[in-house]
Amino acid sequence: MWLTETYQFAKGLGFRLAALLSVAILPIGLMSLIQTLYLSGEAERSAETAIVGRTGAAAAGERALFQSALGTADALGPAVLRDIENPEACSRMLKSFAERGATYVYAGFVQLDGITFCNSGEETRDLTGFAAYEHFVANPTTMVVPMRRGAVSGQEVVVVGQPLYRDRELLGYVAVSLSQELLQSTHSSIYGSAGARTITFNSDGDILSADDGVMEDISGALPRGQTLEDLIVRAETTFTDITETGEQRVFAVVSVVPGLVYALGSYSPTEAGVQGYRVTKLTAVLFAIALWAVSLGVAYYAVYRLVLRHVRELRGQMRRFAVGDRAAPPRIMEDAPTEIADVSRTFHNMVRILNRDEAALEAAIDDKTVLLKEVHHRVKNNLQLIASIISMQGRVIEDADAKRTLRSVQDRVAALASIYKNLYQAEHLESVQADRLMSEIINQMTRATIGPDRRLDIETELAPLILPPDQAVPLTLLTTEAFTNALKYAGTPKGHDRPWVRVHLTHEGEEMARLEVANSMGEDQPHHEGTGLGSQLIEAFAMQLESEADIKTSETEFVFSMLFRIEPIRPLPVDDRTVVLTSAARGGAQH
Repeated sequence: MWLTETYQFAKGLGFRLAALLSVAILPIGLMSLIQTLYLSGEAERSAETAIVGRTGAAAAGERALFQSALGTADALGPAVLRDIENPEACSRMLKSFAERGATYVYAGFVQLDGITFCNSGEETRDLTGFAAYEHFVANPTTMVVPMRRGAVSGQEVVVVGQPLYRDRELLGYVAVSLSQELLQSTHSSIYGSAGARTITFNSDGDILSADDGVMEDISGALPRGQTLEDLIVRAETTFTDITETGEQRVFAVVSVVPGLVYALGSYSPTEAGVQGYRVTKLTAVLFAIALWAVSLGVAYYAVYRLVLRHVRELRGQMRRFAVGDRAAPPRIMEDAPTEIADVSRTFHNMVRILNRDEAALEAAIDDKTVLLKEVHHRVKNNLQLIASIISMQGRVIEDADAKRTLRSVQDRVAALASIYKNLYQAEHLESVQADRLMSEIINQMTRATIGPDRRLDIETELAPLILPPDQAVPLTLLTTEAFTNALKYAGTPKGHDRPWVRVHLTHEGEEMARLEVANSMGEDQPHHEGTGLGSQLIEAFAMQLESEADIKTSETEFVFSMLFRIEPIRPLPVDDRTVVLTSAARGGAQH
């Protein structure tokens, strides 16, 4: 049932128009979606590039300091080699260099054994165990190493060192120290936002410098489960991840000094500007859907205003006309488009013509119905007159056989009169209440046939049955003949004190009916010599009903039975109805 209703809905004009409009608008929506997603992707890539640039800009001061320190350490190498044999002169030279520049808090040369006798502090120190020396021993190359406390300066510094060679012999390394205070000052001068974090670290993942507060707790600035050393492979990229504190942040990794120093930028999505572009992707999809829905709604509303509502109103007018609501012609839809207005005007004119023709037809039917009823009434009067004449003739005849013959003729004429009486009294000429007509004839014949000196039980059981006149007339005449024979030959059976006659009319299914006329058989059964006319009439009437009589006889009863098909009632045109009923009347009169 649900599938049927859904299928019927899908066949509607509104649904089909909506489907066609959806297909028509779909390419526009897809083009809008693709272009919006493309622009969103471009904007996101631009934002990521900008983040990398911002991180590089944040580390620009440190890049300059580290590159300068590397160049300085490399440039101090020849001077150290010149004075390496004179420790005092070497120390004075480095001290003078550190004091003039004010960039470095320390400059010195450290031998492979960890002893420094040439440094800006002008003192010999053993640096074994310090982070910078241990890092160089493990990897004797250029290094950038943070130290919480410098061995000579005593400050928190970042040591930048270059290996020192004489010919191909490694002598040690030349180092200069940058203070953390100097490095952190470059951060604050570029970023003042509380949501941004910048961390500078070396290739070993050691923090060289960071914003205030990050050095103490780095978990809120790093991706969860990753170290700074793990992030080196993501240099020059941008990505989004969750920190250890559960906050979603945008990260960018840039190379400050290739292979030595890197910078990590950590931003909130709002500050980074990436979240807006990611939301834009969803917005693009929603916008395309909204565009499709609005376009479909506008198009459907336009179609509804121009077509559907007028078609539905016209359909309602036709339905009301079809069910008989014809009090007034339907209105002409002047506000509809020209094509629909023409259809409405045509339907309006058609209704007016049909109403006029139906009124004329009904008037003609009424006139002819009155004439037919008058004909039936006069035929009934004539038949009753003939029956009266036959009755008068029978009273003056003394021969018993002649009297019986006249009496049977009188009964048949009276039956025909009763039929025509019911025809002109019927409300509809195309149908006859057959059970009521049969009951009236049986009562009439019972009163006329059974005298006070004869005791007889008569049982009738007639189911309601409406037949066309072509069936009702032969069925009634057949019942008259069969009932007459039953009355004539009914006898008292054994065990009973009087004879009986039974007439049944029953339905068998929706299209069949059965007539059964039975009478009792007994020793006192009357003996009459018949002419055989009644049997011939019964056979003729059964043929008119397209049936055959079935007769069963036993010692106690005689049963006449006939099964016939019920013809449907079909309204006839005025002229055909007149011809049929008139011919039926003539046929009944002849019988």
